[in-house]
Amino acid sequence: MSLFRSIATVGGFTMASRVTGLMREMTIAHFLGAGAVADAFFVAFRFPNLFRSLFAEGAFNAAFVPLFTGKLAAEGEDAARLFAERAMMVLGLALAVFVAVMEVAMPWAMLGLAPGFAATPGKMALVVELSRICFPYLLFVSLVSLQAGVLNSHGRFAAAAFAPVLLNLTAMAGLWLLTPHAPTAGHAMAWATFAAGILQFLWLYYSLGRAGIRLRPRRPRLSPEIGLLFRRIVPGAVGASVYQVNLVINTMIASMVADGAVSYLNYADRVSQLPLGVVGIAIGTALLPLLSRQIKDGDLEQARQSQNRAMEFGLLLTLPAAVALAVIAQPIIRVLFERGSFGPGETAATAAALTAFALGLPAYVLVKALVPAFFARGDTATPVKVAGGAMVLNVVLNLALVGSLAHVGMALATALAAWFNVAVLAVLLKRRGFFAMDQRLRGRLPRILIASAVMAAALWAARRVLWPLADGQLAALGLLVALVTGGLTVYAVSAQVLGAARLSEIRAMMRRSK
Repeated sequence: MSLFRSIATVGGFTMASRVTGLMREMTIAHFLGAGAVADAFFVAFRFPNLFRSLFAEGAFNAAFVPLFTGKLAAEGEDAARLFAERAMMVLGLALAVFVAVMEVAMPWAMLGLAPGFAATPGKMALVVELSRICFPYLLFVSLVSLQAGVLNSHGRFAAAAFAPVLLNLTAMAGLWLLTPHAPTAGHAMAWATFAAGILQFLWLYYSLGRAGIRLRPRRPRLSPEIGLLFRRIVPGAVGASVYQVNLVINTMIASMVADGAVSYLNYADRVSQLPLGVVGIAIGTALLPLLSRQIKDGDLEQARQSQNRAMEFGLLLTLPAAVALAVIAQPIIRVLFERGSFGPGETAATAAALTAFALGLPAYVLVKALVPAFFARGDTATPVKVAGGAMVLNVVLNLALVGSLAHVGMALATALAAWFNVAVLAVLLKRRGFFAMDQRLRGRLPRILIASAVMAAALWAARRVLWPLADGQLAALGLLVALVTGGLTVYAVSAQVLGAARLSEIRAMMRRSK
């Protein structure tokens, strides 16, 4: 499979995953709302995902795929498959023991993760119960990461990229089918999560079989190669832990704010992640190998130009997205979530959090454009240290703002910490001579800002005039579509007139990509 086709495949399924993930959140909002049950489920689901993000996703793949690919190239299919089978058995055994221990220790783990739940009668017991149902998901999704690494190493990307979509579809089906028979909708969602882990594992097992690859059970053995694999996982896990610890601290603080605070932040974050996931992942994925090749070839000027273009592209898309999310946050949240157990009060609280999160959206994408400049030069420590500093600042700002702004203060703290991360990374790169804004970026940035401001004014005026007419969900949906379409049109025209983007340049890039 060609590089372009591989990126298109992964990118297409990433978009499908984000869209179905948003549909999943809409379904959760319908059944769970934003009260005690929703809070309990989101914490229960976040707990296995914490460990998945630490060990079973980026860190594991970054360690496993190069070793497996090296085995495949040097020693052939049989040796590579044997390595994968041993890694799978050691990983599976270690995680099975870990899951069993955590099932027993869950009451104490939840007391540490969500201490504020103890103040609401029955809430702590509910989150412990839901967490015990959800936590085995960690075992299956970790094995899915290994299976995906094997498939990707053979140039087969579609099946692994579809796995997150399967999670979202299973969750939605579980809510509709199990809620009438479960104690709460949270129980239905927890059992659907458990089932989704099994289905993802079976889907990739089937996909491996179709590719002619069978990973058979073997006696676990800590060979030197397996030891090297797990030693290589540790640095990636340390880097991932910075962000994950940040999430844990945010959850702890939110659990002490008020009923629904965890849910408001979760729903708002999901919406803000839609543009971030697609644009940020595309930039981070495409820029790192390009910079690595240019730096290796000694073409430092071309590397700087590539980074400037990545930043320009990211800002061209995310600045208007951030402005739109902030200006029409309430219509967006109302159309997406306001039904069933999710009422106008929940809409207002979630929209306020979305506005705060949106302020940091360009920063999150700029980090994706700056960090590859360190990684391409073999410096993996500096971005982790800077992210650690941003995490500390985030905690301090959380504690400072939560008293006056409640959950909105937490979202604002996250956005401000992201801009701190960008500023420090840019200064360090500039001091080392690895980054400088070129003339084109300096000229385009104010034009992008002005075009975004024009769009913001148009959206604000249109919302004032049109949104009071939104009587009912169907009318609200139609008006939101009109606002989004009108905003995109105003921005596209403004960007072209002001010179923030040129259609001729876009056509030229498309011709080069072809």
